[in-house]
Formats: sequence, structure tokens, C-alpha cells
Amino acid sequence: MPWECLTRVVVLDKPVCSVSMGGARPLILDSLPDSFDVMTNVNSGRGRPRKSLGQHFLADASILDRIVAAAELTDQDTVVEVGPGLGALTRRLAQQAGQVIALEIDPHLAATLAGRLDNPANLTVVQSDARTVDLTALLGGQTCYKVVANLPYYAANPIVRRFLEADLPPSLMVVMLQKEVAQNMVAKPGDMGILSVAVQYYAEARMVCSVPPRAFRPPPKVSSSVVRLNVRAQPAVNVDDAVGFFKLVRAGFSARRKQLRNSLAQGLGDPPPKVDALLLSADVDGRRRAETLTLDEWAQIYRCWEQQGAIASASLRQD
Repeated sequence: MPWECLTRVVVLDKPVCSVSMGGARPLILDSLPDSFDVMTNVNSGRGRPRKSLGQHFLADASILDRIVAAAELTDQDTVVEVGPGLGALTRRLAQQAGQVIALEIDPHLAATLAGRLDNPANLTVVQSDARTVDLTALLGGQTCYKVVANLPYYAANPIVRRFLEADLPPSLMVVMLQKEVAQNMVAKPGDMGILSVAVQYYAEARMVCSVPPRAFRPPPKVSSSVVRLNVRAQPAVNVDDAVGFFKLVRAGFSARRKQLRNSLAQGLGDPPPKVDALLLSADVDGRRRAETLTLDEWAQIYRCWEQQGAIASASLRQD
């Protein structure tokens, strides 16, 4: 059946229930305010948050509006929402996007989400884990999509990585994260970490807004932030082996408080004179710390490291 005519709840590839909606246009939903709707479901027990899944339901209408605005949706967009919960964000996405695929790990919430929103024609709910779901099967032939999500804190990093490293990555991600994680993703040289390098290798990252605990039901113990990731068509720097590149970066951050020459020596297991020669050839001062380097500088060190390894291999073959 065409997407326009069916609202489905799916466990992996098996439909749990389906509701024919008839029309091809998205259903415009009128409802009570989000905070009232969320609290009604929480207090009634129909949407009781599960601690084991890190569930905190976003209920602040202004924050929801800012998330949707940052995604710049049109009726031509396909959106994957991770962790729709009680559907406060899903409702807005269904009003503006052409198709919404809501990916929910909680079986009860997945089974009741579409009905809670009056079964919008452009919504498909899939019960699965975003960290392991088959994205090709999930998208059903779609090649261009966006990710919009209030991510659970405990799974945010692996979920973001899953989408950024996918064979079919999204064009854009707008995600809610723990504030410290968000700040790390958008950090500039001077405050960079492994996560900063990894995210910015794949995407341009910028902060959208900060979100206080009181915006959620129940309130978490930490503050949150919304980040927009414009996924690059090609990585930010040209390296021939991403795995090797990130091995070098991890080594550079292995002793973050130490000078780069010492942390690289420790992380790579190489003697300091060899690392000094590497950094000299890359024109990077070994007295600097890893958090000060740009992606271009990491790439230059990697290329010299790769060349250093190639020279050593050639020397061994000659011996």
C-alpha cells in the first residue's frame, strides 16, 4: 500500500496494526496544549516514563516549535523521529513533513502512538532500536531524509554515530542531547574532544537552543541542548582511511592534559623522538594539546603518519 493511505505500527518488518486513512494529504491535528497532553498521559499511567529507557517527555511548546523550525521541513521531506514517546514532537512533524517514520523502542508507546495522534495518514510507527535497526529497510526505498529527535541520554552518542556513519546518511539531523554532549559536538579548536572531531568530520554542527529540566515530564537532573547537524556530502577532510584517521585521533586524546607529543607517544606506543619527527613533518607544534587542533591539522598529521608507516614498511622489505 502507498504510504499516503496507511498508518502502520511495525515491529521490525511485521505490521502490528494498520489503519487506512483514505486521503493522500497529511492530517492537520488540533489538540490540547502539549504540556497538558503529556501530563494527562503521564498522570493517568498511559504514558508512564520508564527509567530503564531514559524516558523524559518534552512538553514545552516553544522548544518543540524551535526544534521543528530548525529542521526546515516541507511537504516533500521524509523525517525519521527517534524516541517519539507520547507524540508531542511527532504531532508537529506530521503537520509539516510529507512522511514521518517514528522509531520507538518501547512496545506500549509504539502500539499506542498513532491512535493518540488520531492516526495521521503520513505517519508510520516502527518498534525497534535506533542503534541496530536496518536503515535501508526502515526507509523503504527513500534516499533523502532528515532525522529529528529528542534522544535518550544513555543512547545519544551511538544513535548519532549510527546515522552519520550509515551508508545512507540523513541530509540533516536536529537532535536534543545532554548539554555537555551538545557543547562537545559544536566545540571549536581550544575545546575540542574526540566527539567534536568525529561529529564535525561528518557534519557542520551548530547549537539551536538550550533546554532547562523543567521543559520535560518528569524533569531530568541535567540540562539539555538542541543541536543541528548539516551532514556533509563528503567528509570535512580528505583522508584515505577513516578508521586509521580516528585511531590516530584517539591516540592524540589518550592523555588529554599532556602535550600532544606525549599523548600521541602514549596512545600510539611510539617513542617520543619518532612522534617528534612526525609532528615536525606535519608542521604542528608538539607542545600544543590535542583539544587545540583543527580537523585540517589532524588530517595533516594522519597523512604524515601514514607516510611514515609506508617508509618503515618499505625499509623492512629492503632489509
